[in-house]
Amino acid sequence: QVQLVESGGGLVQAGGSLRLSCAASGRTFSGNGMGWFRQAPGKDREFVAGIWSSGGGTYYTDSVKGRFTISRDNAKNTVYLQMNNLKTEDTAVYYCAAAVGAVAFTRSEYSYWGQGTQVTVSS
Repeated sequence: QVQLVESGGGLVQAGGSLRLSCAASGRTFSGNGMGWFRQAPGKDREFVAGIWSSGGGTYYTDSVKGRFTISRDNAKNTVYLQMNNLKTEDTAVYYCAAAVGAVAFTRSEYSYWGQGTQVTVSS
């Protein structure tokens, strides 16, 4: 059974940092692109960051560029999202996802999803 399990969410003040982790089990995803999405109350799920299977390429939505960093450790089958200088508008449930291919740019290209972890940023 394939599972993606997120951890590391919580409550933090604006300007603070959190590091999210996503541990995969059931199969290896070293050949797959990985991504982070988020969904705020009443809003659609949106792309946050993605990383190529090799880790050689990363890409971000404009609102998090310069503040968030996605990385992966293929030996551990784990992907991370380091979030710095958090803002109240970053409050959302954050989801980890695994893509069908080595690179993915759209939500439809992601086939496996975690259950999400809540991130709340207070002012």
